[in-house]
Amino acid sequence: MRGMIRVCPTPQFDHGAALRVPPAADAHGWSALMAWLGNAGRRLAGTAVEVDTRNGRLVASVGDWVVLSVSGHFHVAVANESGWDA
Repeated sequence: MRGMIRVCPTPQFDHGAALRVPPAADAHGWSALMAWLGNAGRRLAGTAVEVDTRNGRLVASVGDWVVLSVSGHFHVAVANESGWDA
């Protein structure tokens, strides 16, 4: 069929927004993260936050990303242990 364009289905990746868990001394960063999470997040002792996700409660530590997908679910992306992203 010449002239027809093949349409691919929507990919599974769900783009949204993300915030990184800040160091303990970053009061502004923690305030922003906790306000953004609302009732879905609880700060734990030290530098971690517990996040309500689609897969239950997960803990995000300093440097980890908390992602809010377009579907409205939070996800936790654990930072690479080497300290480098990607």
